[in-house]
Amino acid sequence: MTVTPLPPPPAPTPPTAVAGSSTGPVDEPPVVIGDDSTGRSRAASTWRRLRWPLTVLAAIALLVLFLAVVRPPTSADPYAPDNPEENGGMAVAEVLKDQGVRITHVTTVADAVAAAGPDSTLLVTPNPGFFADDQISSLNRTGADLVVLGGDYTMVAAVSRNTLDSTYGETDGPVPPQCDDPTAQAAGEVTLRPGLYDVSDGADGDAVRPVLCWPDGLGAYAYARLDFPDRSVTLVDDPAVIRNGTVLDEGNAALALRMLGQHEDLVWLVPNPMDVSTGDDEPTPAERGQINPMMPPGSAPVALVVVLAAVLLALWRVRRMGPLVVEDLPVLVRSSEATRGRARLYRAARARGHAAAGLRASTADRIASRLGLARSSDATSVVDSVVAATNRPSQQVADLLYGPPPADDAALAELARRLDILESEVHRP
Repeated sequence: MTVTPLPPPPAPTPPTAVAGSSTGPVDEPPVVIGDDSTGRSRAASTWRRLRWPLTVLAAIALLVLFLAVVRPPTSADPYAPDNPEENGGMAVAEVLKDQGVRITHVTTVADAVAAAGPDSTLLVTPNPGFFADDQISSLNRTGADLVVLGGDYTMVAAVSRNTLDSTYGETDGPVPPQCDDPTAQAAGEVTLRPGLYDVSDGADGDAVRPVLCWPDGLGAYAYARLDFPDRSVTLVDDPAVIRNGTVLDEGNAALALRMLGQHEDLVWLVPNPMDVSTGDDEPTPAERGQINPMMPPGSAPVALVVVLAAVLLALWRVRRMGPLVVEDLPVLVRSSEATRGRARLYRAARARGHAAAGLRASTADRIASRLGLARSSDATSVVDSVVAATNRPSQQVADLLYGPPPADDAALAELARRLDILESEVHRP
């Protein structure tokens, strides 16, 4: 028998171009990774998972950048030269600028010491906290003419070299200056709180005596000026002299402009209550608002905003306790075992009242169903129906179904036995 060999398989023919179509490279199928995914699918999954956190972080970054670049044109700090509210000092500051006075607004003692010097005026507005002794010493050594508004007794005693004391006083209305100070004479009558007392009698003979103006008749004054050989010190107990809301009262404006316009340079200190700088040494990174010397100034509040944003993001994404989820039990538990388990729990907790309430409720429910009563029937209807079906006294039935809880385990067992007997006596009518 002769076997004819099969012909070899035909060679694959190249694809032919269809008329009117252009030929080109055929798109290769995407490379499938070992977990049956592609690079594109992994990138899409990662983006879906991270898009909301990245969006929140981007929004926070834009907000921080906006706050760092754009500064509000005004502030809300009391007595600040850029505060247009009633408690600010913008009105006096703008008039001084129109008169050619250059104002340097500072909020720390270090900046005030660095900016103030001879031939300048240093204004110290009330401190919501308090100045430390070394801070007062630094301000007192600048060489600038010092103007202190509403200073406490420590500040007053230090800048006056213990010739003045400070306390709280009151005024009844505008009073004349009653002194020879040119600034006070130009201001005329004012309504300022007096609180400065002259204690220069106890100082040594070479001490500079203060010029005191606007007395209250009880020994207190609203204004004091001391002319030392190298500088002058002016104290006003009432800071209302520069507030926008009161600067136009009587002679407040004239007094404020003459006190603060003595020189072309005015350093306006609005103390920060958290400031601890003295200006004697190079300020620390914390004083500059830096996290460390390598970071730019102002990085500390930016870092605080970032940390706060991270905490809010964590609270937003944290797993929360939702509603209870019904799950199938891993094993089947017989009802008798569940009953015994609950009974043991009641017994361990001495919850005889709960156990008795459960027994009574079950008995009343079965009896009501047997007698054809509705589930919404009240206790009186159930008791009357049971009495009619068993001829028992109504008080006895009421005590069994709705009586007080048993006092001990023996009473609970007796209640269960009597409920069982009562249920056996009830028959469908």
